[in-house]
Amino acid sequence: MAKMRPHAEANLSVPDYRAALYKLQVELVKLQKHIIACGDRILVLFEGRDAAGKDGTIKHIVEHLSPREVRVVALGKPSDREQGEWYFQRYVAHLPAAGEMVLFNRSWYNRAGVERVMGFCGKRQVETFLEEAPKFEALLVRAGIRLLKYYLDISKKEQKRRLKAREQDPLTQWKVSPIDAKALAHWKGYSRARDIMLRRSHTAGAPWTIVHADDKHRARLNVIRDMLSRLDYEGKKRHAIRPDREIVFPYSAAALSTGRIER
Repeated sequence: MAKMRPHAEANLSVPDYRAALYKLQVELVKLQKHIIACGDRILVLFEGRDAAGKDGTIKHIVEHLSPREVRVVALGKPSDREQGEWYFQRYVAHLPAAGEMVLFNRSWYNRAGVERVMGFCGKRQVETFLEEAPKFEALLVRAGIRLLKYYLDISKKEQKRRLKAREQDPLTQWKVSPIDAKALAHWKGYSRARDIMLRRSHTAGAPWTIVHADDKHRARLNVIRDMLSRLDYEGKKRHAIRPDREIVFPYSAAALSTGRIER
């Protein structure tokens, strides 16, 4: 079956993108005010292939929010001490308190993705993770944390283009890592690991949302729309935050079998 690719806003101009982004960022400010006033705890996970656009999406979400009540977490390689801890332990310290929104730029799902594909952990560790992750997330949700999980999906052609551009741009060379160089070579391995991760950790309380991210502008706008549509806050302009479900859509096994998610 042919792939279902996004079509709406195909001719979105830069001025139109900026105007739409501004309106959505105003809605995000309203959301943060509500979170602070009500003591809500919001946790958003961003996963996806290398160069899928996680950094840019997160940057535009938090750009005009109060830094005291919003945090971006991007943990590096675990220390020797952390390697001897319970796997989820170093992430627990960064969970949101009342009135906070925390965004993870990659999360505990490193174990099901990069660590698995690159051989940084064993099969037993991966299986233990896949068994424990849904239980861990169920505890978070039961404790009152609102958990959103996004997987940014891009094509192999687009990943290759972005990784090359990253190497050539002096302002983005800090993003280049040895892992990047192996991303394309391990494309199929990452696909298999992703499919297993999504299938094993997609639950009613902590579902996955897939994002077609070949077009960064459309992806950013629709991730923000999806977030706003799923979270409660006063003064919500519902007509302005309706996401395009060709771009952002709930994970399902059918999305894999029909090719809606990149192979």
